[in-house]
Parts: sequence; structure tokens; C-alpha cells
Amino acid sequence: MTAAGAHSFDVAVIGAGAAGMMCAATAGARSRRVLLVDHYGKVGEKIRISGGGRCNFTNLHATHRDFLSRNPDFCRSALARYTPRDFVALVERHGIAYHEKTLGQLFCDGSARAIIDMMVAECRAAGVAWWQPCAVRGVGREDGAFVVDTDRGAVRAASLVIATGALTVPMIGATPFAYRVAEQFGLAVVPPKPALVPLTFDAELLTRYGDLAGVSLDAEVSCADGRFREALLFTHRGLSGPAILQASSYWQAAGAKEPIHVNLLPGVDARSWLASERRSPMLPATLLAQRLPRRFAQSWCEAHGLAKPLAEMSDAQIEAAARALGDWPVQPSGTLGYNKAEVTLGGVDTRALSSKTMEALAVPGLYFIGEAVDVTGHLGGFNFQWAWASGHAAGEAA
Repeated sequence: MTAAGAHSFDVAVIGAGAAGMMCAATAGARSRRVLLVDHYGKVGEKIRISGGGRCNFTNLHATHRDFLSRNPDFCRSALARYTPRDFVALVERHGIAYHEKTLGQLFCDGSARAIIDMMVAECRAAGVAWWQPCAVRGVGREDGAFVVDTDRGAVRAASLVIATGALTVPMIGATPFAYRVAEQFGLAVVPPKPALVPLTFDAELLTRYGDLAGVSLDAEVSCADGRFREALLFTHRGLSGPAILQASSYWQAAGAKEPIHVNLLPGVDARSWLASERRSPMLPATLLAQRLPRRFAQSWCEAHGLAKPLAEMSDAQIEAAARALGDWPVQPSGTLGYNKAEVTLGGVDTRALSSKTMEALAVPGLYFIGEAVDVTGHLGGFNFQWAWASGHAAGEAA
């Protein structure tokens, strides 16, 4: 690839999603000549479809503890230097109305389009050149600069930022481009997997619980170091709902071999509750239906052999039932994949990047940001905050 006759910029940002737009706007505000390139025809599609169309654009409580990575401290620096309050200030400066839903999650009062328009306006104000749709055929290096081969011609830039996201939702343009570039320049990639994703049942579990699609309950779901108390939802193929999506990231990170553990009665002393009804003639399913959806209570009791009235159960049986209610192990057979995942677990190995600038330590001028890198947030605005923070960090340095 040659740079002869190439368009010249200080910074080329490939990927016009949340992280890419933030990076381009930040670099442009430093009077850098910035080009933003994206192969997809629509701007900020992942922003548009997020949060039910209202965009859960950050979480007020975001810290490095809300993210998974093989290098868990990596995200600390960027998150500390561009906080949720910084992004909220930007939102307020643009007059966008928003509200807190639960647990620090901030959503637009109106459409997610407001956040897209805000970031586009920030890029325009910073003088960012924008090529979209524009395919990138390859990336090379020549005389200390990067050369990007696009269908609008070659681009030469001192700094190259890869913000092309990961594999999530391929129908809106997701590709493994970032991984290919990383490997081209000798950077390791942590094998990607779908995360924040519904889990599937095997044939046996589907036989027992497959007809419960649409049934929801409050539960505490744990896997490895992750523990989440939120809604659990049965689907035609397995389990979903916020608690399951959260736990799915930890299940994937652990190798998808261990079961997830479900506490069906969080905040309830199941042992004392069952013992208090020892003299009752009612069936366990009838008692559980006081706190759990009736159909689920019946299916669960059948699966656990709880068919006798409480008055006929032994102390050992009461004890076993209480333990099972507090720790129901469920072994998923898999996930619904990238089309249904919120984010991608894994990505460019952050041990090869500067935590302050997102620059590749061994390749000066090359940066990776956003979902492309091995930093995966919890559900609830955390992944957008990582996009803003990592994009800002690279934009301040590139």
C-alpha cells in the first residue's frame, strides 16, 4: 500500500459509534485534523437501538469494579478521568432531557437519536471530516505514518484509532475488523464471546420449563464473582432478564462449564419459612405460589420431587427443599449468540495497551477503544460509559 496522493490527516478514526465519535470530537477540539470513517450507512445504530430506543447512555455509579477483563485494573484510569458526571454535563449542555430509571441508569426522556445528534454536532464543531459509508480495505504503515486504503482513496495519518466495536449485532454492521488489525500489528486478542446475552436450556430443562415462556420472577443469580438480584425471565429457549444477562458475562468468562446458581427467594429465610408451615396440609407448590409464579412453582416442585404435603415431609426433606430454593444450580447449554447479545466479552488484549491513552505500547500512534478491547461492562449504561471514557482518553492523546 502506498501513500502517494493520499489524503492527509493528523488522526484517522475508523468506526463512528459511541467511542469513535467521542474520540474524533475530542481530538478535533485539540485542533487536530481528524477523519472519521465508517463502512455502515447509518450513524450510531447501536446507540439508536439501545435502552429500548431511549439510550441508557451512562450509569451514575460506574467504577472499574463494574467491568470484566483479564486485566481488571486497565479501565480504572480512563474511567476516573472521564466520569459519568462529565458525560452528563455534555448532555445537559445540549439541552437533552433525561431521567434516572433504577440503580443509577440514565436514559433520554425522548429518543436515543438525541445522543447521536449530540455527538454528530460535537464532531462538526470540532471540524471532523466524516466519510460514511466508506469501506476500509486495509491498513498499513509507511515512513512512520499509517496508510488506510478506503473506497474513497488512500488516507495518511500520524495516528490511527480503531473504534469499530466487536461482533455484537452483526445485522447493524458488526465485524471482526479490530481484531484483524490488532493481529496484523502483533497484538494479542482475547477470544471473543457474546456477553450480556440470554442463556439456553438443554433438552431436559426445556422439557421441564420450556412452557414457562414469559414467566418472570425476582431472583438472585450468581456465577463466579458475579452476583445480581434482578428479574429473571423464562423464554422459549431458556432464561433471560437482567439477572441472567448479567450472570451470562461471568459464565462466559469462566469458560461456560459451570452452572449458574439461582436463589429463588432472595431476602427470605427459606428454612424458617418452610418449617413454620410444617403442620400444613398444603402441597409445597401451593405454599411456594405465595411468593413465586404459580406455574413455575408447580414445575419446580415436580422437578425436585416435592409432591407430598408439607405435614408429611421429614426434617431432612424440609432442609433439602430450603437449600434448593436458596441455591438452584442451572447448567445452560449455551447462549443465543451475537445477534441477541448486548456486548462482546474479550477483544484486544489490554496488556498491550496504555491504560492512560489506549495506545498500543509496541506500535506508537495506534489506538484501540470501546468494545474492541477486552473491557466488558455490566448491564445498565456501563458499556456506554466505557465508550465515552476510552474514546476521550485516546482523543486527548492521538
